[in-house]
Amino acid sequence: MGAAPSAQWRGDNPTRWAGGLAAGLVLALTLGTLGAVAWRAGFALGLGPADLSAIWFTTWQAALSAALSVALAVPVARALARRRFPGRGALVTLLGAPFILPVIVAVIGLIGVFGRGGILNDALALVGLGPVSVYGWHGVVLAHVFFNLPLAVRLILQGWLSIPAERFRLAASLGAPVGRLLEWPMLRAVAPGAFAVIFLICLTSFAVALTLGGGPRATTVELAIYQAVRFEFDLGRAAVLAMVQFGLCAAAALMVRAAGAPDALGAGLDRVVERFEPGGRRRDAMVVALAALFLMAPLAMIVARGAPGLLDLPAGLWGAALRSIAVALGATALTLVMALALALRGGALARLAMLLPLAASSLVMGTGLFVLLYPVVAPRDAALVVTGLVNATMALPFAARVLVPALAQAEAAYGRLATSLGLVGWARLRWLILPRLRRPLGFAAGLTAALSMGDLGVIALFAGDGEATLPLLMVRLMSAYRMEQAAGVALVLLALSLALFWIFDRGGRVDAAS
Repeated sequence: MGAAPSAQWRGDNPTRWAGGLAAGLVLALTLGTLGAVAWRAGFALGLGPADLSAIWFTTWQAALSAALSVALAVPVARALARRRFPGRGALVTLLGAPFILPVIVAVIGLIGVFGRGGILNDALALVGLGPVSVYGWHGVVLAHVFFNLPLAVRLILQGWLSIPAERFRLAASLGAPVGRLLEWPMLRAVAPGAFAVIFLICLTSFAVALTLGGGPRATTVELAIYQAVRFEFDLGRAAVLAMVQFGLCAAAALMVRAAGAPDALGAGLDRVVERFEPGGRRRDAMVVALAALFLMAPLAMIVARGAPGLLDLPAGLWGAALRSIAVALGATALTLVMALALALRGGALARLAMLLPLAASSLVMGTGLFVLLYPVVAPRDAALVVTGLVNATMALPFAARVLVPALAQAEAAYGRLATSLGLVGWARLRWLILPRLRRPLGFAAGLTAALSMGDLGVIALFAGDGEATLPLLMVRLMSAYRMEQAAGVALVLLALSLALFWIFDRGGRVDAAS
């Protein structure tokens, strides 16, 4: 997942041992917990028709969601690359909002737009058309596109902006077809990687399938694992399904690794990309406006529907909020320590530890930990601690993806100077690395905290009323059809998640080295 560290880190025993301990912890929390579940269940092989249906649905909905996200992202990214307009920078920044948005909160917003009483059905009723339903496989795909369209746009937009400005100048002077000679080769290099990343994300869907799917025809493997553990306590079936999901995610991770293609466009002079295409302004404006409406309408509905719910917040809200914040802060601290230790250590073991959580099931991780802890402590008593451990592990790949390139850049720029000054080991970490990593550390911390705040996974398995976090409280309110209160809790959760992200990200940028 990045360049190996310098020899100064390889030869320093404390930092190397820290990376080894982090890798061992990740291996124990992923492969070890899977082995614990299989051992406890006797690991009886075999899949029933419902399991095969869940595997098939998981695969094709992930493929469809990824294909739609990439296909819709291409015109949006092209329009953003071709045009400069007031608010463009803010719009590109807002494209990152759905990724840190708590999934269960986004579902509330999507229901407000596309649900039975949503604004879409109200508009259809005005013109005499029947209502549409957001529940079922199409709701799952819709939610996945909502979450992943911004990611696809950002990935493809970077590809467009990487085309040297000189190529556009040359194509314009020669009257050459820009699309065939410049844009299509770039898309062939970038789009497969974007598809593979989104496919991998959609394979492990849980909260979306729990709230918008869940029927026999709209059950993902992760949801089937939850049902096997929560309602049937069939650990053997859960273990087999986890192995299947692990295989699917491993295959998708290999797709991500193999999908990248070398840049065949060459280098430029780092000038701002200029486009010489006067036509199509109206079409580009419409594409950007529709994408912004699709992404911002659910966010607006969260605020609109959540504001009245603030007047009737349920009992236990602030206790759940404090538990969510505590879990998020603990997960953030552990993730940063593990990610930094693994980045410093480098090597094949560290890369494996950074990638393993992408293929693991958070529900199986939690179940495995409870199997191991059950002789010592009751599941409810350890629910929050286990949730924090699992959240930290699941956020590790994203944090590592932020830190590893920044560490490599710092070593490339200042490594030789630090070595000549005798800075090695902890001194090198204190005076060279940490000051240069303040920005990425702050961003990684904010990302981890926001993801942990909105997580609905392990906590849904074993938490009682006294251990509920905000996402679990929301699901319970929605199950009881107390939608106005659920919307109020959603608004509180959204505000807390964005606040934590802003505090960490802003803290990393204040007086940070450039």
